[in-house]
Amino acid sequence: MATDDVRGAAERLLEAYRTGKPIDPLTPQFEQADLSLAYRIAQAQVEQWEKDGDQVKGHKVGLASAAIQRQMGVTQPDFGHLTASMFHLEHHPIASGTYIQPRIEPETAFVLGRPLTGPGVTIADAVRAVDFVLPALEIVDSRVKEWKIGIFDTIADNASSGGVVLGSRPKLLREVDLRLAGCTLHVNGDLVATGAGGAVLGSPLNSLVWLANTVGPLGVTLEPGHVVLPGSMTKAFPIVAGDSIVANIQGLGSVSALLGKEEPQ
Repeated sequence: MATDDVRGAAERLLEAYRTGKPIDPLTPQFEQADLSLAYRIAQAQVEQWEKDGDQVKGHKVGLASAAIQRQMGVTQPDFGHLTASMFHLEHHPIASGTYIQPRIEPETAFVLGRPLTGPGVTIADAVRAVDFVLPALEIVDSRVKEWKIGIFDTIADNASSGGVVLGSRPKLLREVDLRLAGCTLHVNGDLVATGAGGAVLGSPLNSLVWLANTVGPLGVTLEPGHVVLPGSMTKAFPIVAGDSIVANIQGLGSVSALLGKEEPQ
């Protein structure tokens, strides 16, 4: 595929961000393309955001649990970039107009204290690199109509990244067993899902290792201070303006988000 195809697909997705109007799936156009091309499309968008003044503040692993893979009809994880503009504060309404068709996911967030550069990263390396962990809510979104996406679509769309809300009580990694940490997810006071850290590739730490070893050959280092979202403990649930969401993760505490009704400034 030519560079023009990459640029054109990236521009279509960037236009969806600007207008709030989703696009048709990319898969038919790129049916025979390697997934590396999808990552090039995503990277082209990140480069444009950086030119516009945004900053990369971390990465996310998507499609990391069996529940999410079944929901989305895929069989492997992917990754995307988290930029400064995607981070929102707890208890502060998030402008619903920021998103097209948002869904919510409960996660454990790693905050790194040391760099991680793959390939060759081990669990021991990952443990040493983590400064602390936080409960998190990820808002995933798709710039593709009706979430009719394949693996190529979601990778090209920056792993369906949307927004992040972090809890405010950090924990050291040794203070919690992330594999066994149970999770409950409430929307507007109703329990919609339960899960556990072990749903994320057997352990969220496995997801961190996968990410470091996947982005390393692309010339990407996971930097100190960056946030890594390893994947959702449950299925993703649609949310609408006015919804209040709370996730409780055993050993980490709670994190909440409010999708407000005001438009972005």
